[in-house]
Amino acid sequence: MKNIAVSSPSFSKNKILVEELIKSFPDSIVKINKGGEHLKGDSLVDFLKDSEGIIIGTERFNNDIIKNLPNLKIVSKYGVGVDNVDIQFLKERNISFRWKGGVNRRSVSEMTLGFMLSLARNLFYTNSLLKSGEWLKNGGYQLSGKKIGIIGCGYIGEDLIRLLQPFHCEIQIYDILDKSYLESCYGVRQVELDILITESDIISIHTPLTNLTKNLVNNTFLSKMKKNSYLINTARGGIVVENDLKNYLQKFLNDDLSYTLCGSALDVFSMEPNEDSELLNLKNLYCTPHIGGNAFEAVLSMGRSAILGLSDNSMEYVL
Repeated sequence: MKNIAVSSPSFSKNKILVEELIKSFPDSIVKINKGGEHLKGDSLVDFLKDSEGIIIGTERFNNDIIKNLPNLKIVSKYGVGVDNVDIQFLKERNISFRWKGGVNRRSVSEMTLGFMLSLARNLFYTNSLLKSGEWLKNGGYQLSGKKIGIIGCGYIGEDLIRLLQPFHCEIQIYDILDKSYLESCYGVRQVELDILITESDIISIHTPLTNLTKNLVNNTFLSKMKKNSYLINTARGGIVVENDLKNYLQKFLNDDLSYTLCGSALDVFSMEPNEDSELLNLKNLYCTPHIGGNAFEAVLSMGRSAILGLSDNSMEYVL
């Protein structure tokens, strides 16, 4: 390939990945997003317009962008989510889309476990109160032996099950696919969604964002949750209706007896960066800026996978 471009700010800021990319394609002109901007629309087209091979991250890559890139032959994905890419349109234009799932699974599953421990033991909530001058000696409850609900049991959901084994939790999973092999391997139980919602002490979401999962967690979902339960989302922001979640979290803080969940952890938001200060400042919301898959090791794994994708046609994504 004569011209390669990397639009992902995260990849572009990583000196190790940039050096490895240039070394892998010594005869190519490599264009890096040095400014670290989150490119979109015309600015994204302008950055990519001469490229035959590109590496993209979370940039919205739809047909309005693709049709204006006449030289494009290969799109390689940095990261595991593909909901930002119009893969069908790429296929129609004979542009190869390269992707590998699960390369950052341990990074996300470890962070999810951290959220679970922090929420269950009241670490984040009491830390927040203490900083505002309130000394609340409430140590929460042990994670060990609790009922955990995992919605979506792909690479990350399954890895989370592995990490939870020493805690001897009762794990229930919900997935649109048959995951019965996990029942025999780990002693989990695959159940209907309503059962998982109503019985779980902690619910953790690990699904892609699709027409089936968009706005899945709404007022109806939240109203069914177990009293004093927790919700964790490290998947995609559009799965949770944030205003509905905010209202339920506020019920707990206001001692409204109709509350169900008492706390939540979000690493992803429908709009990023999120600017809803009313939501972000809730004392019972543990929030992070979409860093679940961004452990140092995971960043290198995702980047190296994306570099390999520019030359390895075995990574072709199949619809």
